[in-house]
Amino acid sequence: MANASIQKVEKNGESKGSNIFAGLAIVLSIVVGILVWKFIMGDPSNFQDGNPEGHPLPGNYLAMVYKGGYVVPVLMGLLLMSIVFSFERFFVISKASGKGNVESFLRKVQSQISNGNINEAMAECDKQQGTVANVVKAGLLKYEEVKREGFDSERAEAAIQQEIEQATSLEMPMLEKNLVIISTLVSVGTLMGLLGTVTGMIKAFSALGAGSTPDSSQLANGISEALINTATGISTSALSIIAYNIFTSKIDKLTYSIDEAGFTIVQTYRRFRSRANQA
Repeated sequence: MANASIQKVEKNGESKGSNIFAGLAIVLSIVVGILVWKFIMGDPSNFQDGNPEGHPLPGNYLAMVYKGGYVVPVLMGLLLMSIVFSFERFFVISKASGKGNVESFLRKVQSQISNGNINEAMAECDKQQGTVANVVKAGLLKYEEVKREGFDSERAEAAIQQEIEQATSLEMPMLEKNLVIISTLVSVGTLMGLLGTVTGMIKAFSALGAGSTPDSSQLANGISEALINTATGISTSALSIIAYNIFTSKIDKLTYSIDEAGFTIVQTYRRFRSRANQA
């Protein structure tokens, strides 16, 4: 229980640090998006006659994107958020997997546990590190404890499973943290792109209805704004949904590895008790 309390305090500290990072990442992404849109894409050298209100230079894509309007910097900020949080989750989940291959580690540990080499299995956990290794080691420590106490199979199984579940509940929230931001970007990116599309089409139809002769320049700008915002919104949503699915799949794989190791520990204890009863 003391170890669990210490781990809980450590995880709470990590959670606060992660919250600060998430808040800063969101704000900085929006700020960077605005600065890039205003000063890089909106640089006068990208436009004819050096006028950002005029036409882009032929083939100048930065100026074309700038013409997408005020929704563009928001969409760029969302795209940057998707990239930042994808990298952040990648490093966190990779660290949680440990120093070696998880499947190889699990095979070694299961082999050691099945042969009754609990100390060797714990040494493998220390070598591997990461979420799976930490949870498996907690289960092994509980195995040793119930073995010394002489629990029967049912009590031992309940105690070991409870210890593994408690260790998992301490480890898993850090893996799932910020995934909700990535999943939210899937919807928000699409909706912001749609908003930009609607505002662009409003400008386009306004140009058609202005006076007796439609302003072809305003019509082109309106259609350009609509298409640019659509493309940026779709890009943000596509990147976010791919990242979300990859990370949830990796977390599910880690959870399955923990369950498999826990089952092996329980089965080993049952064999130990069976041999002890026969003796």
